[in-house]
Amino acid sequence: MRNLLFKAAFDGSKFHGWQQQENAVTVQGEIKKAWYRLTGEEPNIIGCSRTDAGVHAKEYFFNVRTESTIPCESFPVALASAKLPGEISIISCKEVDYDFNARFDSVKKEYTYYFENTKISSPFNYKRAMHHKYPMDVELMDRAAQHFVGEHDFSAFCAAGTEVLSKVRTIYYANVQRQGDFVVFTVCGNGFLYNMVRIMAGTLLYVNNGKISANSIPEIIASKDRTTAGITAIPDGLYLNKVFFSGDENES
Repeated sequence: MRNLLFKAAFDGSKFHGWQQQENAVTVQGEIKKAWYRLTGEEPNIIGCSRTDAGVHAKEYFFNVRTESTIPCESFPVALASAKLPGEISIISCKEVDYDFNARFDSVKKEYTYYFENTKISSPFNYKRAMHHKYPMDVELMDRAAQHFVGEHDFSAFCAAGTEVLSKVRTIYYANVQRQGDFVVFTVCGNGFLYNMVRIMAGTLLYVNNGKISANSIPEIIASKDRTTAGITAIPDGLYLNKVFFSGDENES
């Protein structure tokens, strides 16, 4: 039996997130259907992360232990031919150690959040960015984002009722940049709480709009109170951008 690691990408607009659910169309569920059509196996697909409904991934990894003898280089095209939806692409496949686990062996993740900063939203950005028609002060938002960096208890930046043993996470870098018509928030950490990046993005939007001071972010973090932070930005603008595993050339 082989353990195969797949790199994928998907447009999450029509999916109810990654995780398979009854009576809902999910990314994992669609890959499992295509896998069964291709190999006849009922696979245990281990994803590197859960994503919310409507969230996208430019880079996503999952591993599968399989008896299939299909060569790694043939799997991406073979899965596409097995009626994998066009919104999901399998980019590559390679064999890894049998004990490798895409979820537990990832050491950090990078997310990007896109604000479309134009007077009129383009239809080609529908469900792919959050539209904001008013001016955006990128330098101010970037200064605010720097306060996220470090090890903190991010209770103020997760959905109410989130039940995890610890809400302490480490953020390695965070920044806000303008890219043409878009203002892009990028953040990398060793892990993220439920809705954490979307709340960070919503808080930076509040900073831009003068509802929260850029220098108040440390106080919001210290409060551990969700009501002190900004809105939960819509899922449309959120992308899992990069996933890092121990030993990767770009892990450091």
